[in-house]
Amino acid sequence: MSYEMIAFMMFSSMMMTMLTGQRVFAAIGVVGAVSAAFLWGNGGFEMAFAASMKLMKWYPLLTLPLFIFMGYMLSESGIAEDLYKMFHVWMGGLRGGLALGTIGLMVIISAMNGLSVAGMAIGATIALPELLRRGYDKTMVTGVIQAGSSLGILVPPSVVLVLYGMIARQPVGQLWLAGVFPGLLLALLFSIYVVFRCKIQPHLGPALPKEERNVPLAEKLKLLRAGILPFMIFFLMMGLFVMGVTSLVESSAVGALSALVAAWWKGRLTWTVFDKTIEQTLGISCMFMWIILAALCFGAVFDGLGAVKAIEFLFLEKWGLGPWEVLILMQISYLIMGTFLDDTAMLVIVAPLYIPLVGSLGFDLIWYGVLYTITCQIAYMTPPFGYNLFLMRAMAPPEISLMDIYRSVLPFVLVMLVGLAIVTAFPEIALWLPHHVYVKG
Repeated sequence: MSYEMIAFMMFSSMMMTMLTGQRVFAAIGVVGAVSAAFLWGNGGFEMAFAASMKLMKWYPLLTLPLFIFMGYMLSESGIAEDLYKMFHVWMGGLRGGLALGTIGLMVIISAMNGLSVAGMAIGATIALPELLRRGYDKTMVTGVIQAGSSLGILVPPSVVLVLYGMIARQPVGQLWLAGVFPGLLLALLFSIYVVFRCKIQPHLGPALPKEERNVPLAEKLKLLRAGILPFMIFFLMMGLFVMGVTSLVESSAVGALSALVAAWWKGRLTWTVFDKTIEQTLGISCMFMWIILAALCFGAVFDGLGAVKAIEFLFLEKWGLGPWEVLILMQISYLIMGTFLDDTAMLVIVAPLYIPLVGSLGFDLIWYGVLYTITCQIAYMTPPFGYNLFLMRAMAPPEISLMDIYRSVLPFVLVMLVGLAIVTAFPEIALWLPHHVYVKG
């Protein structure tokens, strides 16, 4: 049997195993380990062990549990709820102002968490009931929360970019910095869409009644204090890192400690909050570690088979595709897979094939990491099986149906495709900041 056929059978077996409902890491890891054993005998069993040793020696992996802890501590302690009250008062007087405030809240939560699920939970439990009560269109605001929460996997400290850095062997610090401007670009595009939509159809996002907007200036300024703690945490975490004062891992420790101190300062550091934060941090961290372990084992077998060379031969020589055509084909495949897989599963499945090929085509792997992440954001929200769609369905009130959720994301998917096209056409949007900081440093 040819190596190409073996690689195809491995890929097919992995997909079939996933369709049975098995966990992602189990499907990928078992196929990788069993294939290694059949191909190389007793020596093949050592590949899984070697992958685990590589994982445990990867020092930046320490950032994962620390950033996850920071995000959940800020969420469980109610600091995010204080932020929304601030946006509510300052922006409620505009048409669609509360929706714009929700996008702002999602950006801040993304900068403090690194996971989309945390932003989704906060948006669905804090922002969504208030928006519906104020007469906002349920379809539009559901889309706003889903689109805004997706920024969590792009804006630093993105956990997904940490995983990409591990698998692609790229510096996580540069990947984080590369995600800053594309993340802000997407937030800006979301905001522009909301403003124009509410201008054309004012009933979708009515302004707050005048009596509720007449808040004394002193009270408004007092509410601004809700943004001080998140800003200080973000500055201590990312500002010190960008200035070269702290390393990547040290900045994650600073962020986790700052979140703990902030919760204590607000008088909300109870044993219940601490226990729930630790439990959630442990669960998410272990899940990511198992997935990375399975990915390294599976990727090592693929490398040994020469599958990357086979794919390169198929695209470039047999089909005669150019580098940009290959890149676009890759992104389309991500969008298709994203309808039934989450971002980590997509990365694990195709990273052993795509990432070396992208490098051999002459593209920057830091820039490609941003393209991959934006594509994951789009795939998260693409019907019928987008990951975020079902998260929203689980958290939304009964009056919002699954069809409402499907309709809500379509305009934002188009907006994100525009953002993806802009970052693809102008790579410097992603690359300027990491190049500037690291060359300067």
